[in-house]
Amino acid sequence: MNDWASPLIATALFAFLQPGLILQIPGKQQPVSFMNMKTSAASILFHAVIYGLLVMLFLVFLDIHLYV
Repeated sequence: MNDWASPLIATALFAFLQPGLILQIPGKQQPVSFMNMKTSAASILFHAVIYGLLVMLFLVFLDIHLYV
């Protein structure tokens, strides 16, 4: 049996946490920008840190498994 939790969770988080796609923190002119499709180095760093923390939370601390 294969454990599909890690690739599915990582792919979903990557898709939802792209800076500028749904929201961008920090934005160019305001703290939060919604769907502006632009990015900055600060927002890339912030979204990468949030992505890493959420991946660790779901896969290491909560130990989620999905066997298909």
